[in-house]
Amino acid sequence: MVKEEEESPNRPDNTAFTQQRLPAWQPMLSAGIVIPGFVVIGLVFIGIGVALFVTSRSITVLEIDYTGFDKNSPCFKCTDTDVKDCVCKMDFPIDTLFEGPLFFYYGLSNYFQNYRKYSVSKDLAQLSGDLGNFKETSDDCSPYAYSDKKPIVPCGSVANSMFNDTFKLYQIVKGTKKPVTLDGKGIAWWTDYNVKYRNPSVNPLKDAFNGTVKPPFWPKPAYELDPTDPANNGFINQDFLVWMRAAALPNFRKLYRRITEGDYAKGLPVGNYSLEIAYNYPVLTFGGRKTVVFSNVSWMGGKNEFLGIAYLVIGSLCVFMSIVMLIVYAKFKFPEEE
Repeated sequence: MVKEEEESPNRPDNTAFTQQRLPAWQPMLSAGIVIPGFVVIGLVFIGIGVALFVTSRSITVLEIDYTGFDKNSPCFKCTDTDVKDCVCKMDFPIDTLFEGPLFFYYGLSNYFQNYRKYSVSKDLAQLSGDLGNFKETSDDCSPYAYSDKKPIVPCGSVANSMFNDTFKLYQIVKGTKKPVTLDGKGIAWWTDYNVKYRNPSVNPLKDAFNGTVKPPFWPKPAYELDPTDPANNGFINQDFLVWMRAAALPNFRKLYRRITEGDYAKGLPVGNYSLEIAYNYPVLTFGGRKTVVFSNVSWMGGKNEFLGIAYLVIGSLCVFMSIVMLIVYAKFKFPEEE
């Protein structure tokens, strides 16, 4: 008599679910379902695409290049590396109301923040406010980890290359300059300044940086980034946080300020404007360009015509394919049903 084999302890239970015996429904695709389905999907996509494209075209964008590459540019004098604390002015008119709320960006081109060795060149433990990591920086920060045997805080290439041009915007009213209020609060991601980056729990903050040095390219240490607002210093400085979120593409723009207060809450009225630029950030050595961008937004966000065009193309392809399938079905199927 043959002895029955013992069941394996890993064998699943003999149920309809574990043995895949549950009742199932499988759609039976036919021309009467597929062709109308493609038509409906195509029309919906075309409708969404038209809405997105028209909305994107309604967004106003003003872009000004201030690299100083052209000798006739007001900022050409500032491209000389021997000139320190250079300030240049870019004048521009606005012919119609630039509706608000407005967002003020700075843009860089041919700048590869997505280069891996660059993007990982920072110490997240240090940036989280851990005092124990101030003295021993990560190897990823090299060559900006130590200076004169003192730790660089914040360390790494990303922090060291922080954008440091500053801007002041004025409206020219009867020959006098009227300042346009630029709001720099809340321009970074909430998770960055509340979760990812934190200052050391030391008061005053300056004491936490004892025995450290600032990044080589910084004009002042982290605890003095914003002398007008003590709460906007250290690793939670808004401009610092915006810069530390690396861009995915070599041509990018980052939010600098909002124009949402005072006489300009509804936008920039018709008139002449002057943008004063403290030109500090060199880009010509690597063939880069610098721009400032003023833009308003809509319910879909900033100006982006690609999304609307993508929906239009996919929707049109769906409608076209439904017509092709209808022709094929009519030619090869209808005679068989007679």
